Amino acid sequence: MPDFSRMPGLIYIDLSWNQFTGKISSNKLSDKITTIDLSYNRLSGSIPKSFSNLPSLQLLSLQNNSLNGSIPASIWQNKSFSATARLLVDLRYNLLSDISGNPSPPGHVTLRLQGNPVCNHANMQNILHFCDSDAGGNGTYDGSTNSTACPAQACPEYYEYVPQVPTCFCAAPIRIGYRLKSPSFTYFPPYKIAFESYITQALHMELYQLFIDSYAWEEGPRLRMYLKLFPPISNHTFNASELRWIRHIYTWWHFPGSDLFGPYELLNFTLQGPYSLVNLDSGKKGVSKGLLAAILIGAVFCAVTTSMAVTLLIVRRKNELRRVSGKNLSSKISIKIDGVREFTFKEMSKATSNFSPLAQVGQGGYGKVYRGVLEDNTLVAVKRAEEGSLQGTREFLTEIQLLSRLHHRNLVSLIGYCGEGGEQMLIYEFMSNGTLRDWLSGKCERTLNFVTRLRVALGASKGILYLHTEANPPIFHRDIKASNILLDCNLVAKVADFGLSRFAPVLDDEGSVPGQVSTVVRGTPGYLDPEYFLTHKVTDKSDVYSLGVVFLELLTGVPPISHGKNLVREVSAAYQSGSLLGIIDSRMGVYPSECIERLIELAVRCCEDKPEMRPGMLEVVRELEDVMQMVPESMTMSDTTSVRSHGSSTSSSTSLMSGIPKCARTSSDVSGSYLTSTILPSANPR
Repeated sequence: MPDFSRMPGLIYIDLSWNQFTGKISSNKLSDKITTIDLSYNRLSGSIPKSFSNLPSLQLLSLQNNSLNGSIPASIWQNKSFSATARLLVDLRYNLLSDISGNPSPPGHVTLRLQGNPVCNHANMQNILHFCDSDAGGNGTYDGSTNSTACPAQACPEYYEYVPQVPTCFCAAPIRIGYRLKSPSFTYFPPYKIAFESYITQALHMELYQLFIDSYAWEEGPRLRMYLKLFPPISNHTFNASELRWIRHIYTWWHFPGSDLFGPYELLNFTLQGPYSLVNLDSGKKGVSKGLLAAILIGAVFCAVTTSMAVTLLIVRRKNELRRVSGKNLSSKISIKIDGVREFTFKEMSKATSNFSPLAQVGQGGYGKVYRGVLEDNTLVAVKRAEEGSLQGTREFLTEIQLLSRLHHRNLVSLIGYCGEGGEQMLIYEFMSNGTLRDWLSGKCERTLNFVTRLRVALGASKGILYLHTEANPPIFHRDIKASNILLDCNLVAKVADFGLSRFAPVLDDEGSVPGQVSTVVRGTPGYLDPEYFLTHKVTDKSDVYSLGVVFLELLTGVPPISHGKNLVREVSAAYQSGSLLGIIDSRMGVYPSECIERLIELAVRCCEDKPEMRPGMLEVVRELEDVMQMVPESMTMSDTTSVRSHGSSTSSSTSLMSGIPKCARTSSDVSGSYLTSTILPSANPR
């Protein structure tokens, strides 16, 4: 069982339904912790007394383990409860024999003891009440804290029981449709408490006044949710001024900025029942028509008399602002970036036939990628951000700044950019054979054999090694995945997409990257380093983990997450059981068994949970070079020109799609197949 005591900002632990063994650490957790769910594991030993000193704790679930000894009543005795605070302690189905301290928790505490030896002590005060199979329900924590059963349908129409108070209190909620447009996470439960605090603090409300009725992920990814806001328990409804103020907060974006939750949009603000007649447009009623007419006439008169004097000034000012805003981004970048060409919007429109759908070769959260032809007949890839894109100005500037100083055979070269008229376009060298993910998913007309896959792995590794050790300053990529490894006309692998990259700390005297970079977790599920996800500290070993997942994809042809299966876990299990032949992609053809074994061993080492157990990039490159030396010469010679694109240039922008292999025309992420499957279903682009 891991020790989380060194994480002072930790608020939520859910490690249920695993196979953790041993004792729970006795070290004290963060005072901010609200939820500890270690249920359905194989934990033994006693309940740590350190759980008694957690002032914010709301849920402690240890059910279905093998914990023994006494239950420390200090878990609830030492806790100061406010009017709305509550605590659920679920200890069912363990080996706990007694309770040390007062066995009668206060009304704000729900204690569940069914299935423990302590329930055999009938003479212990009130013990049977906590051992009753009906008292604790089914053990699912739904956020409701009512300690008594409320009468069904006892509230008037449009009124409901307030879910998060310990009494049966009826109140009329307002319903709000709300969407997070670009959150920095893809799994919401660990962030639920933080989100509730974020909303209620901005509205100057108590936590119990907010209830998340439902939520669902949408394409983007974006998180759509429906909220209920309840009045304080001293009232059954909000008054008109409170309603206007709440709507003002939502509609005028007065919530504080948050890297975690990102920007939002209000979908609906529903008032019904006692609120249906509230006038949200004015804080006053009964204003006379004469006064309104006088105000209107005065406003019109002022507008007419002043507009003639300032019209010319406004027009000139607007034209000036339009010119400045159209070139503002470009001017900022051109001052700092040397050797990178600045294109106009007109040039890019011409190169892509006015961004024709026929020229589109890819799409992601940032926007679309087009194949273009410059005036000198150079083939380029134009990455154009769309309005509302997940890639903002920061990522746009980051990628330009990084790529302008990077020059390596295995990194995609930046040719230029376009920032005119509010556009955000990056212009790269064109990679005619698309992404590695496309080839592995079966989209291409042909497939990659073993030697080609080995060369791709080595090329990508050399590109990452350059970022870690030779770039000045070193760079952590943070988003290494098969769809960010592109193949040129000779199937040379090149790493792309540096929008999430970060500069690393300065190298030490031994040439290694010391320390770590603290950052909001970004990246693609399935490729994320578990340590980075937990600590928000990214290191060079974070990139090694992601690259190890790519190695496993090369070996199996399967994406990292497919139908609920995790590729790293599946391969690790096969590796430990000695059944590796069942997971190798049959489409790669003949391969030397000793080379495959070395590659799998390397990939598994790269995907170790602990960063210190993973090899460095220099060791990865050397190991792949050693494997390449082991390949028979007959295989390497026959592979040189076995798979190539059908042409690499064209003379005009009107024939944008000529000579493009099938796999290079629609580049997108794929997310679905069982581990042993060799046919992958299609999926919509990110």
